[in-house]
Amino acid sequence: MVALAGVFTLAVVALGYVLLGWVPMVLFAFGFVGGFVLWLRVPSSVPFGAIRAPYFIMMAFFAAHKFEERHFGFFPALSKITGVQAPEAGLPLGLLLYAFAMAWLLIPFLVARRHPFGYFLAWTFFTSMGVTELAHFVFPFFTPPPLEYFPGMATVVTLAPAGWWGMSRLYQGSLLKLKS
Repeated sequence: MVALAGVFTLAVVALGYVLLGWVPMVLFAFGFVGGFVLWLRVPSSVPFGAIRAPYFIMMAFFAAHKFEERHFGFFPALSKITGVQAPEAGLPLGLLLYAFAMAWLLIPFLVARRHPFGYFLAWTFFTSMGVTELAHFVFPFFTPPPLEYFPGMATVVTLAPAGWWGMSRLYQGSLLKLKS
């Protein structure tokens, strides 16, 4: 299972680089490599009920976040910072990257069955939303003055704390596992 999670992580990070350049790749690495390391170092076996509320709340906030990013032009704004043009919609590698992100929809099914890959996905989801998405507050420092709103900032205010909540639930599950 570790090999599968490692390949999954490397694929997401590599696709981030190929499609969007170094900056997004580093951001994906925070969420996916960070989630992979947490999954390995902080093993959790909580029942899905322990992460149900943060998962579904965060999924709703994530949908709102993706809408905000799309509506206010996140990728064109990121392209101005990185100098890398966002790929056209519908390209095979772009669709593959979305398929990897859609794997997060499997979390309820896999964690309910206590499948290790489900916990890996949960760690990457909560870490990506709770840590990586905070980059929206850093991006304005790389744009011309004055500091302004960067597409996606508004919804990160709710998204990141939901990620922290989910990570805390997984962490509490690891403590219970250590005590048994």
